[in-house]
Amino acid sequence: MINQKKVGAVIVAAGRGERMGGVDKMFAQIAGKPVLARVVSVFEACSLIDQIVIVLGEQNLERGKKLVAEEGWSKVTDVCPGGKLRQDSVAAGLGRLKDCHWVVIHDGARPLVTAASIEAGLEAAKETGAAVAAVPVADTIKVAADDRFVQSTPPRRSLWAVQTPQVFRSDIITEAYRKIRVEVTDDASAVERMGYRVKLYMGSYDNIKITTANDLALAEVIWQKHGA
Repeated sequence: MINQKKVGAVIVAAGRGERMGGVDKMFAQIAGKPVLARVVSVFEACSLIDQIVIVLGEQNLERGKKLVAEEGWSKVTDVCPGGKLRQDSVAAGLGRLKDCHWVVIHDGARPLVTAASIEAGLEAAKETGAAVAAVPVADTIKVAADDRFVQSTPPRRSLWAVQTPQVFRSDIITEAYRKIRVEVTDDASAVERMGYRVKLYMGSYDNIKITTANDLALAEVIWQKHGA
């Protein structure tokens, strides 16, 4: 059973936030608390999580350590530097986990994550050892060539927008990142390349990723409506 095996979480927050107009999104405020604090607090309070590793950019390491001390997060064992690519940052975080059978990987830029989503991911991962949060695509998607002429329109019923948390058996995700030689945009892609089956579980349309200042404003609205 999952609840008898140690679960570690890697919070990936090493991105530069180049589309935020000079604002460091990890320490931007949502309802009076930094985005990073909103994320980590959920994992800290989740009874299924045993250990948390936070991965930050070099410029934010001391600020992150100070935040951990101020918040008193007992499950955070490491605040470590990330790498050039997201996958390098994830690999760095994985290397700091201790004896974890399951790993939950989450983007620090998704502050509206819930404990229910973490728990659902751990439950879904029991089937194949890999599960990711996702929501059905609401818009019609077009596949276009470089000249922007439409090549095809895939059926919407088969399209899902992938989010985090993404949950893996530790040996699976560790092997995937040890062997991957190409850039991937999410953790599941690395696992898929190893031939493992990845289960999608229902995420939330509120679980937005903060990329621009407009996203930050929207997250504030959603928090005031639901989070508080």
